[in-house]
Amino acid sequence: MAKAKAKAMTRVPQSREDAVWTVGRIGTLRRDITARKATADEQIKTIGEQIEATLAPLAEELKQLEEGIQAYSEANRLALTVEGKVKFHDFGTGRISWRLRPPKVGIRGVDAVIEGCKRLGLVRFLRVKEEINRDAMLADPDTARQIAGVSISSEGEDFVVEPAELEVIVP
Repeated sequence: MAKAKAKAMTRVPQSREDAVWTVGRIGTLRRDITARKATADEQIKTIGEQIEATLAPLAEELKQLEEGIQAYSEANRLALTVEGKVKFHDFGTGRISWRLRPPKVGIRGVDAVIEGCKRLGLVRFLRVKEEINRDAMLADPDTARQIAGVSISSEGEDFVVEPAELEVIVP
């Protein structure tokens, strides 16, 4: 028969002095964690910079090769695409292709565009959006609670420990 493992009991201070020590220890642990994370972040940053420096020449060569194959392919597009019948070419070592980007709508000056649509009678280009006004419900919770499906409640209560801030010296 297997035994169920019990979760370790939370450390509960037994006196005011224990509580004072506990809050101090929480502050020490938080500062230690922050300092260690800062050290690790600095090491990660340094490693990242070293990798970037090592990869920069490769990235430059890649960019030049991509620009070169694009120039060659554009210059020879008709031959590569069988007079435009296909939108790709297989070189054996890889494939190039031309893809149309999907159309998109660009809007500058939303208010002016909305006004223009209304003026021209093009209301099919406008959308009316209905949504719940939660701020109004919070302002009048008694009335809002009468609506089926609406509940007004608190998120609960958080317990916060704020140790005194001390100067952190990173070795």
